Amino acid sequence: MADEMVDSPPHYTQVSGVECIDVIESLGLDYNTGNAFAYIWRHKQKNGVQDLKKAVWYLNRAIANASQGN
Repeated sequence: MADEMVDSPPHYTQVSGVECIDVIESLGLDYNTGNAFAYIWRHKQKNGVQDLKKAVWYLNRAIANASQGN
């Protein structure tokens, strides 16, 4: 059980058994947008609104970086 929570946590495989990290990598998302995606992906299985707020925080950071040309 402990290895499963590290290697393949159930809250990251809720959509058709696809892992969130595989989608993030296939889309080529950067750190901030990848984290936002992950929080949105799992919000129903974990922390609900709190995870959606975390996703917004990462998206705002991605917007700020893009606005500065980073």
